[in-house]
Amino acid sequence: MPAPQPPVPPHAPAAGGPAPTAAPVAPVAPASTAEPVAPVAPGAMAAPIAPGAPAPTEAPHVLGAPASTAAPVPPATPAPPSTAAAVPPPPASGTPATPGTPATPGAPADPAAPPASPASPAATAEPLSPTPDATGPADQASASAAPAAPADPWHRYDPWAAPAGPAPAPGQGPLQQTGAAVDTVQRRRRRQRRGAVVFVVALALVSGAIGGVVGAYLERNGGLGTSVELPQAGDEPAGRAPDSVAGIAARALPSVVTLHVTGTEESGTGTGFVLDTRGHILTNNHVVEPAGTGGEITVAFNGGETAKAKVVGRDSGYDLAVVQVTGVKGLRPLPLGNSDNVRVGDPVVAIGAPFDLAGTVTSGIISAKERPITAGGEKGDGSDVSYVDALQTDAPINPGNSGGPLLDGRGQVVGINSAIRSADSAGGDPEAGGQAGSIGLGFAIPINQGKRVAEELINTGHATHPVIGITLDMDFTGDGARVGAQGNDGGPSVTPGGPGAKAGIKPGDVISAVDGQRVHSGEELIVKTRAHRPGDSLELTVERGGQVRKVSLVLGSAGGD
Repeated sequence: MPAPQPPVPPHAPAAGGPAPTAAPVAPVAPASTAEPVAPVAPGAMAAPIAPGAPAPTEAPHVLGAPASTAAPVPPATPAPPSTAAAVPPPPASGTPATPGTPATPGAPADPAAPPASPASPAATAEPLSPTPDATGPADQASASAAPAAPADPWHRYDPWAAPAGPAPAPGQGPLQQTGAAVDTVQRRRRRQRRGAVVFVVALALVSGAIGGVVGAYLERNGGLGTSVELPQAGDEPAGRAPDSVAGIAARALPSVVTLHVTGTEESGTGTGFVLDTRGHILTNNHVVEPAGTGGEITVAFNGGETAKAKVVGRDSGYDLAVVQVTGVKGLRPLPLGNSDNVRVGDPVVAIGAPFDLAGTVTSGIISAKERPITAGGEKGDGSDVSYVDALQTDAPINPGNSGGPLLDGRGQVVGINSAIRSADSAGGDPEAGGQAGSIGLGFAIPINQGKRVAEELINTGHATHPVIGITLDMDFTGDGARVGAQGNDGGPSVTPGGPGAKAGIKPGDVISAVDGQRVHSGEELIVKTRAHRPGDSLELTVERGGQVRKVSLVLGSAGGD
């Protein structure tokens, strides 16, 4: 609230009339202690003037400008302590306004002075209420302790000026409008860096959250669209390691053929493989047997070509046959290995046409060696029985695999697949006893034996068999092979002048071992014998009358059929 001021007299009459004597004005306190007149609020009404009254000649009092028409004021005298009002100190901030110039007594009116504004403090003629005198000692003490008030009641306050007080600390700079210190360049850069880091971290978190939501949606719904595209591995080199099953099969398949045999009474399918560039193909005897003398044999190669074939030679005792094709170019013979080098556990690959499915590749190991097996025997007289000292394998072999190659880890032929043991038949012939499947017991003729027979069949048209020159008692149930009492034709059981006769073997002797290996039946003795070539030497263990002795002999030769 503005401090109360002494009453101000009405304005003087207009110019032209007698100048009235100005009313005495209350003594004004010195500038150091006088309290400024409180301004009238903007928009407040001035004291009314009677109609027809002359216009006042006194110009309104403008802050900071001299009063041109004010009545003469006697020299100011100090106000009594009891009546001086305490003036509040100037504001803490802002520059104090310049005190107004006091009115000069008797000064002429300034015609250039601007008209009074309704918002000007001097435009009000309404007298102010007098301020009661202070009579207490406390009031006198406060009046004497109050600082001098500026003459300008508005103090000329500048809201943007720097506040009075101690200078800002070094590094803070000037004050802002809010009163906070202005940041230095280093502080602004640090704040910008912190803001950038916070922004990047927030962006990463938001991006991760969005990516997780989108990824989960795509995983659950299979993508944004309706079509489904499944992941798939890219292209790989077509080649494989030479010693892998795929590598072995890739090299061997062009040399493996499928044989379709048609006879007057029956037909069948089997497998064979190329022996040389002249078109000779090795297979099993029981594969080509249905053709007889007037049948037909068609050979289908892996590339799809076909050709007619003819029988070069066959042998039922070894279950081997050779056929030949003509007019076929680009034949690729399969390399032959050495079956004596094979060991139990060696990996092998079998290729054939099981159930007429040409080019089928299976793999396994050699599960046993020197397995004495017999196959055939449908004729009843034993002339078609095959005796094989076979390689046993667990590579799946089925009807149609007969005559196909059994390859070692280097892709070399170590056997000719010939027989299987199935759960539905007691015989070993895969083509006999129906279409029984493999149970993991397959048998192959060793390639060393097959090579010798094939060479004989190509060169002479028939194969030779190594013989001892004795007839065995096939009904003997004891351990070993017993020499019969007589031969099959009613003659002697020991051929005169033959290898057995020269070694001193007699009817009734029991042969229990060949080259130190036990034999338990007549079939096993035949198998062990045919595993050799004619002219090879054998050592036989012979039992006679409870005595055991060993004899040596040289194998003879007999023509095969």
